[in-house]
Amino acid sequence: MISGLSDRGRVVVIALVVAACAMVAGLLVAPVLMFASGGLLAESGAACSSARGGASNQPVASQSAQNSIPSDYLYWFQHVGTQYGVPWVILAGIGKVESDDGQTTLPGVHSGANAFGAAGPMQIGIGGAAGNQWGGAPVHPASEQVDGVATDENGDGVASVYEPADAIAGAAKYLLEHGVLDNVDDAVFAYNHLESYVQLVLYWAGLYARGGYTVDPVTLDSAPDCIPGVGEASNDAAATAIAYAEDQLGKPYQWGGTGPDAFDCSGLVMMAYRAAGIDIPRTSQQQWAWGPRVSAKHVQPGDLVFFAGADGTVKDPGHVGLVIGGGLMIEAYATGFPIRIAPYTDRDPVGFTQPWSHRGVTTTAAR
Repeated sequence: MISGLSDRGRVVVIALVVAACAMVAGLLVAPVLMFASGGLLAESGAACSSARGGASNQPVASQSAQNSIPSDYLYWFQHVGTQYGVPWVILAGIGKVESDDGQTTLPGVHSGANAFGAAGPMQIGIGGAAGNQWGGAPVHPASEQVDGVATDENGDGVASVYEPADAIAGAAKYLLEHGVLDNVDDAVFAYNHLESYVQLVLYWAGLYARGGYTVDPVTLDSAPDCIPGVGEASNDAAATAIAYAEDQLGKPYQWGGTGPDAFDCSGLVMMAYRAAGIDIPRTSQQQWAWGPRVSAKHVQPGDLVFFAGADGTVKDPGHVGLVIGGGLMIEAYATGFPIRIAPYTDRDPVGFTQPWSHRGVTTTAAR
């Protein structure tokens, strides 16, 4: 539920925790591939859309998704996901946990609101403790200007929190407003303030994404103006690491992955530098400690940029990317996103390291 946990939310979360606890634990041991789109397009324009993992990069629905999600909901999850550049599997995970894709008979899903003021299949606040996140009346003319996420997605002239298309689009707008492209966990947590809720949404997202993923490769030839790095690197090691990372663009994120088909953030940069003949530690925390550190004003292509991340802190950062120049990095971001190019300057980086200048490493000038 957007802005607070409803009675329905508590019932569904408790039931799903019991049913899925073992499965969630299993994911931590042997996580599934979870992939979709999510490139940040605005800064560099349409020319970089494929490099950033544009809206076309959405996962194929798994058999579980096709069997359990009503066909109209599946269509709108996928359509809205592509339209807004939000992984459809994240939207579908929310729809599952919030209302079993509209199949529950709990209060507020099909009419009225629950005790906390949330309504519709995506449980968006229309008043009360939940606040009016929808904006305006729960059902109002699409021409009416409101301050909220209300949307007439199906084009019937009415913005209705109870219609699947409109509600799913409203949820996508809410997630974007809460930074889903930069922190999936935080955006889902903003939707409903329980860590168990976040875990369940991401569990269902992963289950729905098991149908596969079509990699949309990005090459220097296809987007020469928005993939810097190799030509700007000061030495062969950095250039080789960047070239390796660029070759992985569009491949799926997988927690614990070190390639060749999928990677997590630290696995990607480790393998990029291994391709350059430099062995760096496995995890982002170890990579940060290994260093050596470099100041922001001295950052060069090939350096690593670190962030606190969902599972880290400023002292032990949980996320890392590979700097390629121009304020951009290549990163294996998170559940639901392919390996992509994204800005790092506006994401509060913890700091930078320069693996190729580590003591004992020998480099040659880039040719």
